Amino acid sequence: MKIKPIHWVLLGGLWFNGQTALAAEFPLPAAGSNMVGQLRVVLARQQDTLLDIARHYDVGYNEIRAANPGVDPWLPGAGTRVLVPTEYILPPKPWQGIIINIPARRLYYFPAGQKVVYTFPVGIFRPNWPDPVGSTKIIAKVKNPTWTVPKNIQEEHAKAGEPIPAFFPAGPDNPMGELALETGWSQIFIHGTNKPWGVGMRVSHGCFHVYPENEVQLFKMVKVGTPVRSIDQPYVVGSNGDGNLYLQSFEPVEAYHKGSNNQQRAVDAITTFSTALHQAWTINWQRVINLVEKPNTVPVAININTPDLQTVARQLQAQPYDFAPYGDNANTATPPPAPVAMGESAR
Repeated sequence: MKIKPIHWVLLGGLWFNGQTALAAEFPLPAAGSNMVGQLRVVLARQQDTLLDIARHYDVGYNEIRAANPGVDPWLPGAGTRVLVPTEYILPPKPWQGIIINIPARRLYYFPAGQKVVYTFPVGIFRPNWPDPVGSTKIIAKVKNPTWTVPKNIQEEHAKAGEPIPAFFPAGPDNPMGELALETGWSQIFIHGTNKPWGVGMRVSHGCFHVYPENEVQLFKMVKVGTPVRSIDQPYVVGSNGDGNLYLQSFEPVEAYHKGSNNQQRAVDAITTFSTALHQAWTINWQRVINLVEKPNTVPVAININTPDLQTVARQLQAQPYDFAPYGDNANTATPPPAPVAMGESAR
């Protein structure tokens, strides 16, 4: 049997061996732009799920679902065009250390001295367990963590009919994963998870969950002392240098802004961005209203005379998705092997 050689290239911000995406790394955008990445469309096969496709491209459950309304996440169906939302509006500057936009359920890492950004989806808090908003830093890096479950968490799971033990030893079944970055917030970690399909959902009791393979990458790169900033911005505005203005909308988190006027928050975000760039756009306000009423995780052009998202998606050339499903055995805290295109497997 011969293994075909692997050739590594940087294409569109993602590392590929053939087609295999291994890391969401992008060069920082040019002055006047705050967007990275690009949208893509893939063709699902009968055995594919939206969760498989999302994980392969470092996208969370919330992102892939919102980008593909009406598509069954577990059985999209052979030949279904799946829009992969791998275009991002970066969080507000300063671009330093780790920034987590909680409504977006996405983490950005800006390594010191490098003109690149890494970005990963995260699972955020369950209702009544709000993540902290503000600034801190990484205070420790923990290998093979154990977890003594607080009584109130045990009681919550018991009431829900999902009892859990009082203690989890280190290993693949530990909800804290196999690697964890401890923040200065009390008992708040950025860690892997034994339920990777929950990344992009509201599954946590205060920590930030990432795919196990992403935690390996973060653990290697991030140093103790790295600043961490978490923000509450469900409406982010950007420009990518094409002359258009874009809005990326996410479901607001009520724990931070109960009873707030979401349309006004979107208007304020647009005004702040336009003022900072000293540039005026004529806005399609109906499109803005639609994005507030029905959040979509894809950046959408909001100035007049620009195509809507459906038109943009239809114009994208679909690529075949040719990677083996992750399978149930990948739903643990242990990182799975790097996915390989089925046409690249051993022969």
